[in-house]
Amino acid sequence: MKIPALSAFATCMLAVFLLSPPASAQVNREEPDALQDLGIDEKLGDTIPLDARFATSNGDSVQLGDLLVEGKPVLLNPLYYECPMLCGLVLDGVSDVVDDLVWKPGKEFIIISFSIDPEEDVALAARSKENYLGDEDSTMKAGWYFLTGSKSNIEKVTKATGFQYRKVEETGEYAHTAAIMLLSPKGKITRYLYGITYDEFNVRNALYEAADGQIGNTIDKLVMYCYQYDPESGSYAPVAINIMKLGGLATLIILGIFLTVLWLREKRKKPTSKTDFN
Repeated sequence: MKIPALSAFATCMLAVFLLSPPASAQVNREEPDALQDLGIDEKLGDTIPLDARFATSNGDSVQLGDLLVEGKPVLLNPLYYECPMLCGLVLDGVSDVVDDLVWKPGKEFIIISFSIDPEEDVALAARSKENYLGDEDSTMKAGWYFLTGSKSNIEKVTKATGFQYRKVEETGEYAHTAAIMLLSPKGKITRYLYGITYDEFNVRNALYEAADGQIGNTIDKLVMYCYQYDPESGSYAPVAINIMKLGGLATLIILGIFLTVLWLREKRKKPTSKTDFN
């Protein structure tokens, strides 16, 4: 094995241990009292209604299926733009984790934020997009959609994803939980992540999982091979058997390199016999 190849392998192995999240990582599942009877009925494996029609922040009418791109997973973010607190915190959490990720919307994945309030319009969506993406490049802006829609189309998507909410008549606000969903490039629901802040490692793993391993470099693939989603903690935890397999493979390769080096040294030490025909 050449030295550059050995260095690359060593780098990959080191990444398995250095790029993993701290063991104390937790997910924020606490909800205000008003939300105790609301939650999410997870629909893992189901496909969102790709024919549901919404308006983009530019005013264009699109079906959800029109926004999906081959090979790119989707981060789905239900909200409403005039939410006085929770939705803004969730959007802040999504924006923060996007800043932390090496992968970016429009390049490796898509983000779809859609309003659950049928009375909200394109102007509100455009204002929200400008607030969060005003300084970003055109690729990210093209890969993060802020949508509004009719009640029937909103309900098609929320029922398909199990996202529960209700309007509080006294205040005109919507009560709902805080969560995002990860979808495959074809719209299949693959993961739910809860809370108002999102750990970069968990989101990266969920996106990788949603894309069926089709995004990320070799180091990403090695790291994520060693982790699996734990529903109890709501995060990705190390899988001992996979780490052992990877460690065993590393041991075999290192042993093979060591024995090869010894063999080459011994070969060089042996004198070359010559026959004298004169």
